Order: sequence, then structure tokens, then C-alpha cells
Amino acid sequence: MVASAAALFASRAYDGISVDDLVNHLGVHRNSLYQTFGSKRGLYLTALRWHLTEQVRPALQSGTLTEHLDFLLLAAVDRAPDDPEVATEITEILAEFDKAMSPAATASLLGEKLRARLPR
Repeated sequence: MVASAAALFASRAYDGISVDDLVNHLGVHRNSLYQTFGSKRGLYLTALRWHLTEQVRPALQSGTLTEHLDFLLLAAVDRAPDDPEVATEITEILAEFDKAMSPAATASLLGEKLRARLPR
């Protein structure tokens, strides 16, 4: 369920996804979602942390960072400015990027990935 939520959050901004979208996409009841995660934000944070741990960090370690960055990018620009917990997660992973590569390489990679999301 968390992986499916992460995929949905990677496709659209946080505010572009309603609880109904989550319920329909995940195939769960609204009450179940709230009992398990407390709120849409709770599910978002769980999905973001899963994404960073299960997708981004392994890709960073293996040098295959061309995939799995959409959710990270959306979180960085959409939620991190207003949500301190998201900002902490993004700051920590970007520090790991900088350590594994360099700040300039991190900026270049993320900039290229951001450009690739734009319609052509």
C-alpha cells in the first residue's frame, strides 16, 4: 500500500491528490487509511520515507539515479518549504547525494531530472 501511495504522490503534487484519490488508488476504505496513518499527511510522510529508503538510497548507492527521483523532487519543491518534517527528510537525502557525488553534480542531476518532467 505504501509503495502504491508513493507512486501516486510521485505523479502529482500533494494538494493535487485528494483522500478520495488515495482511497480509490489504494483500494482501501477511508476509515482504514485514517486508522493506519492518521491523516493524508501521515500517509504522505510514510510514503516519502519509504521512497527515500527503498528507492532513492539504493539507487544512490548503485549509481543508478536516473529513476526514482520524481517523488523526491516534488517533495522538495511542493512540501518542504511548508512542512518541517518533509524539509528534514529532503535535507538529509540531499546531503547524502552531495557526499556520494558533489554539490554541483547533485544540482546538475536534479536540474536535468526536473527539466525532463516538463512537457516537450
